[in-house]
Amino acid sequence: MAGAAALALSRAPDRNVESLVARWAPPPSEFIDLDGQLVHLRDTGPRGDALPLVLLHGTSASLHTWDGWSAALQAQHRVIRFDLPGFGLTGPFSGRYASWSYRGDDLARFTLELLDRLRVQRFAIGGNSLGGEVAWRVASLAPGRAQRLVLVDAAGYALHPQSMPIGFRLARVPGVNRLFEWLLPRGVVEASVRDVYGDPSKVTPQLVDRYFELTLREGNRRALVQRFRAQALDQQQVDANVARIRALKLPTLVIWGGRDRLIPPATAQRFHGDIAGSRLVVLDTLGHVPQEEDPAASAAAVTAFWRETP
Repeated sequence: MAGAAALALSRAPDRNVESLVARWAPPPSEFIDLDGQLVHLRDTGPRGDALPLVLLHGTSASLHTWDGWSAALQAQHRVIRFDLPGFGLTGPFSGRYASWSYRGDDLARFTLELLDRLRVQRFAIGGNSLGGEVAWRVASLAPGRAQRLVLVDAAGYALHPQSMPIGFRLARVPGVNRLFEWLLPRGVVEASVRDVYGDPSKVTPQLVDRYFELTLREGNRRALVQRFRAQALDQQQVDANVARIRALKLPTLVIWGGRDRLIPPATAQRFHGDIAGSRLVVLDTLGHVPQEEDPAASAAAVTAFWRETP
C-alpha cells in the first residue's frame, strides 16, 4: 500500500502549453509559428544593434536560464533567446520538423532557420551545456554569419562527468525512461538542479518549480529520452567534433564554473586550447550553470569580452 501511494504521489501527467503560458510566458515572451513548430522566444534590446546576441540553453532548461544576462546586457545589446525544440514551451519537433532528430547539427540548423525568420543575418551566439554545443555547431555551419562565440560550460568532447543529475540518469536507462514519462517526483528535479549548482543553497523553490513544470510540458520527457539517444550518436563523432572545433576562426569567450561536475573544467581548457585566440574565464565558486547561479559575474565577463574584442 505504501508503494502504491508513493507511485500515485509521483504520477506527473503531461501539461498542455496553455496551462503553462500564464506563469512562464508573460511579456516579453512571444510565440512564432515556424513551419508548424511553435517556438517560444524573447527578443529584447535595441533593434538597431548590428550584432544581436543569440543565447541557447542547456538540456532540460529553458530561455529563463538567461534572465540575468538579458537584464544586464539588453540596454546595449539586442538579446534573442528561445526554448530549443524538446524543451521549455517550444516542445518536441513538430510540423515540417517532425522527423528531425535531437542531434546537435539538427538543433543548429533549426537555430539558423529561426534566425532567418527573424531576418537576423550576422550575430554573436552563446550557449550553456547542450546550448554551447549547438552554438559552436552553428558557428561551424555558418561561419560567415556567426561573428562571435560564447561557450558556457559547453558540450562537445567526450563526456567524463564526475556527477550526473539523477533526472538525466533515469532518462538514459532503457525501461526506466518509459516510466519517466509518467512518473516524476518533484524531489528528483530538485536534486538534479542542486547537483549542477556550485552552491546548492542557491536553489530556491521557485527555481525548482520552473524546471519541474516546464519538464511536464506535453512531449518534453519523451523528447528528452530521444535527446539522450541522439547524444550517444553525437559522441560517436568525437574526432570529427574536435576537428570542427579546431577549425573555428572567430573571437571566442569560454566561461566555466570551477565547480562544474557534469562537464568538469578540464573541458574548458580543451576548448581554450583548440580554438585559436580564445579567452578563458573560470568562475571558481560556480557550477554547471554560471549564467544562472551568478548572472552578474558571468555577464560581466561577456561585457569585458565585447569591449576588448574588435
